[in-house]
Amino acid sequence: MGRVLVVYYSKTGNTRRLAEVFAEALKEEGLEIDLKPVSDVKPEDLEAYDGIAIGSPTYYGLMASEVKKLIDESVKIHGRLDGKVGAAFTSAGGYSTGAETTILSIISSMLIHGMIVQGDPEDYHYGIAIKGRLKQSDIEDVRRKAKRMAYLVKKLTG
Repeated sequence: MGRVLVVYYSKTGNTRRLAEVFAEALKEEGLEIDLKPVSDVKPEDLEAYDGIAIGSPTYYGLMASEVKKLIDESVKIHGRLDGKVGAAFTSAGGYSTGAETTILSIISSMLIHGMIVQGDPEDYHYGIAIKGRLKQSDIEDVRRKAKRMAYLVKKLTG
């Protein structure tokens, strides 16, 4: 069974709720899940997982500084996340308000670490982005994305 860390920062609760649904869906796929706010995660903690999903609200088209701090500090473990599965998610104030650039800023850090990030040919090509609070209509999309991540983690961990 693979282990996945779902780490997030949330000020209003929107990204936290998104993280909870994502983590729940991964768990339903048979993975061992740890759900933690970014303040409870040190770079060295990341090494213990087969997959890492990082969530942040969208702030001016970028991740929150709290998430960026973890990524900046992860230089200490550079090269030790190679081959792990990565995913990113965000909540934003609207559509076309920087959600994709937020996701890409997280994913680019994952790629520099050598992580494997799966695109999606159907929708949410880069990762999950929701507008405001998670709605019932968003949940199936979040679950689908989590299922895709779970499949890849299980495939790579045997």
